[in-house]
Amino acid sequence: MTQIDFYTNVTDKLHTACRITAKAHGRGLRVMLFCPDAETARQMDRALWINPPLGFVPHCFPGDPLAPVTPVIVDHEGGDPLHDQVLLNLRPEWPPFFSRFQRLVEIVTLDDTDRQGARERYKFYRDRGYEIRTHDLSKASQ
Repeated sequence: MTQIDFYTNVTDKLHTACRITAKAHGRGLRVMLFCPDAETARQMDRALWINPPLGFVPHCFPGDPLAPVTPVIVDHEGGDPLHDQVLLNLRPEWPPFFSRFQRLVEIVTLDDTDRQGARERYKFYRDRGYEIRTHDLSKASQ
């Protein structure tokens, strides 16, 4: 069953997504960043070039010829996922294919609209029997 983690009280969603992605990549895991739109996907692409500051996270878009061998895929369309390890959801709704992944990561900012959407996703996962872990990032340095 998919392991689900909510990272809450985040001040910068894209920066936190980069940190979590870099950490997963450092552990040898493949990550799919599921963005809400093409512009956010481009922002994530740019952010991954500079975060982490002293490292590089190999990434590309799903249509790239190197996508099958690239550890991080930045996607906004949600076609056929190229792997099943970590799905990092940046969309306001739950990804319809999340259960194909070993792990799902949700990032929740301090914004009221974002928090409300996260509550709905949390209930959706919980009502389907998924165990959910939460990590309050207000208690850690971001």
